[in-house]
Amino acid sequence: MDVHNAFLHGDLHEEVYMLPPPGYQRQGEHTVCRLHKSLYGLKQASRSWFRKFSSAIQNIGFSQSRADYSMFTQKHGTSFTVILLYIDDMIITGNDDDAIRDLKHFLGTCFKIKDLRPLKYFLGVEIARSKSGISFCQRKYTLDILEDAGLLGAKPTKIPMEANVALMPTGSNPLKDPTRYRRLVGRLIYLTITRPEITYAVNALSQFMHEPRMHHFETARRLLHYLKGAPGQGLLFPSHGHLHLTAYCDADWARCPFTRRSVTGYCIFLGKSLISWQSKKQVTVSRSSAEAEYRSMAATTCELTWLRYLLRDLQVEHNQPATLLCDNKAALYIAANPVYHERTKHIELDCHTVRERIQNGEIKIVHVQTKHQLEGEC
Repeated sequence: MDVHNAFLHGDLHEEVYMLPPPGYQRQGEHTVCRLHKSLYGLKQASRSWFRKFSSAIQNIGFSQSRADYSMFTQKHGTSFTVILLYIDDMIITGNDDDAIRDLKHFLGTCFKIKDLRPLKYFLGVEIARSKSGISFCQRKYTLDILEDAGLLGAKPTKIPMEANVALMPTGSNPLKDPTRYRRLVGRLIYLTITRPEITYAVNALSQFMHEPRMHHFETARRLLHYLKGAPGQGLLFPSHGHLHLTAYCDADWARCPFTRRSVTGYCIFLGKSLISWQSKKQVTVSRSSAEAEYRSMAATTCELTWLRYLLRDLQVEHNQPATLLCDNKAALYIAANPVYHERTKHIELDCHTVRERIQNGEIKIVHVQTKHQLEGEC
């Protein structure tokens, strides 16, 4: 569904004044206009529209998710309906066609809405259905990036980034036009929502947005050569399988040669479906590989906790503990040992985060051999 002129539906609760529009004959030199409705360009516009929408939808029995404030759910007996809103675009799903039809009719009476029928394309993401499941990709979006870069006819490469390449803030001349690099990396960041295998490379490139240099741009162009090989690659969510959360976490100790900070990486599966992943530089320097791995476990634990809340709002029961796999035995021993000592004082908060979830039965930790780490393969 698409809402026409969404921001114009918002109601202003503050006094906002504006200069008269061009062509209006002022009655005095200091004449101004007071707004009674929200307009595009106001700082309050998006908040006013969301307040209007959420108020209308909650008045008919929908509940706002606390895990994701843009999601609203309604349950009546066996009927279950979900709305996900992104500015003026929304997705409606559920198991009751009559309830969805009534909801669309109600929304049509409140706002001017266009029904775009079954979901096929949403915010640059292409969706396809089959008996085996639902697939997501960004083929058109990827081809647009390649066309803008002039690389539609480029020779593809097999890997997104050379192994053991450590990008430095110096080493070549600064780019004369850094906005081109920033725009490219910004578009690649959005592409990672369906391409988890480029997450690490994009994470490395995005660290030099303030002053990109020639070798950064060349590395980004190499990544485009990789995308040329399979622009339609994406994710498949199988229609059959269990709904158990399984996470793999890893850390590359002191990966950044400039700051010596480690890199956290994790990927989380719901059954056989990959639903969450991350590659991010840690905010502090770790003094050992065990410390870096444990911080990675803490970050993954927080994500698992949030996903459990989200699944609960979607009426998906997940009573068993989520499985967290790590290849560092020292980090596993720290999680299992309740005694703080000299080695773990400085990561006490992370220790509490993981241990509390283990004691509550929300996660269970398991050792996995490094060669079986999925994050390492990505």
